[in-house]
Amino acid sequence: MNTARPPEGDPARAAYRDVACTNGYEFTQGSGYELPEYPFVEPPELKSGEVTRHKIVIVGAGITGLTLACGLARLGVAAVLLDEDNTVGVKGASSRGICYTQKSLEIFQRLGVYERIAAKGVQWSVGRTFAGKDEVYAFDLRQNSSYSLSAQPPFINIQQFYIEGYLVERIHALGQVDLRWKSRVTGFEQHEDHATLTVETPAGPYTLEAEHVIDASGSHSPFHAWTGATMTSRRGDDRWCIADVRFKHRPPQERHTWIEAPFNGNRAVWQHLMGDEVWRIDYQMEPNADPEAVSREDVVRERLRQQFGPDVDCEIVWVGPYAYRSQCLDTLRMGSVFFMGDTAKIVSPFGARGGNTGVADADNLAWKLAAVLRGQAPASLLESYDEERHEAAAQNVMVTNRTARFLRPADGMERAFRSAAIGLARQHPFARALINTGRMAVANSYTHSGICDRSGGLSVQNVSFRWADHSAGCVNDLIAWAGGQLLVLVFGDISAAAAQRLRHLGVAAPVRCVQVVGPDTAAQAMEHVIDPQGHLQGACHVFGHAWALVRPDAYIAATGESVDAGLIQAIERAIGIKE
Repeated sequence: MNTARPPEGDPARAAYRDVACTNGYEFTQGSGYELPEYPFVEPPELKSGEVTRHKIVIVGAGITGLTLACGLARLGVAAVLLDEDNTVGVKGASSRGICYTQKSLEIFQRLGVYERIAAKGVQWSVGRTFAGKDEVYAFDLRQNSSYSLSAQPPFINIQQFYIEGYLVERIHALGQVDLRWKSRVTGFEQHEDHATLTVETPAGPYTLEAEHVIDASGSHSPFHAWTGATMTSRRGDDRWCIADVRFKHRPPQERHTWIEAPFNGNRAVWQHLMGDEVWRIDYQMEPNADPEAVSREDVVRERLRQQFGPDVDCEIVWVGPYAYRSQCLDTLRMGSVFFMGDTAKIVSPFGARGGNTGVADADNLAWKLAAVLRGQAPASLLESYDEERHEAAAQNVMVTNRTARFLRPADGMERAFRSAAIGLARQHPFARALINTGRMAVANSYTHSGICDRSGGLSVQNVSFRWADHSAGCVNDLIAWAGGQLLVLVFGDISAAAAQRLRHLGVAAPVRCVQVVGPDTAAQAMEHVIDPQGHLQGACHVFGHAWALVRPDAYIAATGESVDAGLIQAIERAIGIKE
């Protein structure tokens, strides 16, 4: 849920100055961004005075809550989405997240908003890291096989509120979801099979019930206290100042990072291009820096002159200080409540592991809720949300904490290691892998999932293939064709007996079965596609004659060689039927 800028004299402002441990963006200066505003519509519960029970209520219309709502709408599942604000982004504040990974872009393509993101955003793949004037590390993600075969690029930089706005419009087009603006949840009661929510609106309060509550309201969620959720938390003293700037003469379209920037007191600096020709520049500040002082326009302009020269010609779009903490809930489900996005975990903003993991949280839960509510899977399937996304959250917290310690090392061993790593990287290519300014995010794997076997838990890239009529297709097209059901891909020749088993499976289980053949191979199944270069087989992490069971979130549930009882057991496990 969004928060507006605290006014002068507000206790929250003083609290920020004292502790500086919020992941929000506050006390903005500059010309700001124009954000859309959505009308408040009086909900039916206020008109009728009756308490209505809904299957799903989502709290928080940030990027995570909107992704979940859009995913449910695409699968034909009704939901109510509550947000205390009446816009996307944060009023008066910056664009927040800007860097969206290939996995997120693949998800957005399934949801129907990717083309708009690609048109507005900026693609990039080259990153350079400097210590002083020396380049100590560089990468080009286009040369990395982890990214190269997908229909989506490695990364797109775009202001977060644009994606949120596109999702709002897509949700309206799809129907199913009741988007309720200016609706603040002020009370909560947990019951055996549902929860009761009290909602405050401009027209007065009302009560509604929900069988499933999804909390995507952000790091300051009241649901933590209401449910008794516990967490592991770590607070640092690292402070930063963000400047969103539009230059008359723009720098190279690359991600540039300085571990030790001579123009910033030998502290770190990030430089990224976003949409609208706006550059996001993050300056690491002294640990005791005053947030208001470092974000004054005259101070920011002097910082820009130090970096780009005395004649720099630029417009300051937005400026704001921030500091961060890392935290991870000990469980992402408490009764009827599911936690996701920043409500589930907070990570340091290094390597694009914040908003992107919230998008993946939503994608993970959407198909499971749809399967359960459609009667295609037992309620036990929902247990896997915590198993899979808690593992991802813990992994991302660990990775980003390591980066934070590299960028602001403690005196002693950590600082000695960093100095040694920088010194070696200046002279020896082998040492450049030790430079840690943010390990760029890839799709998390699930190694502890109860619904994936040991061969599963890996993401499937959105690679291309050919339909039976030789027209172009991609993995997301197959997933859309499956309509929220599991997808069985069988590679190579299949026997008559195997073909009959697959036909029976398609009738008896929530699966769609497809044979995948090479360019010169005859198909034995009516439903088949052509994999001329083997990209689809490689994306499914199998070789030769094999099958892969693909979930609606483009993850492998299991793989095998023969169409036999092992495939049936994998399907049962993937929909939450325990062995």
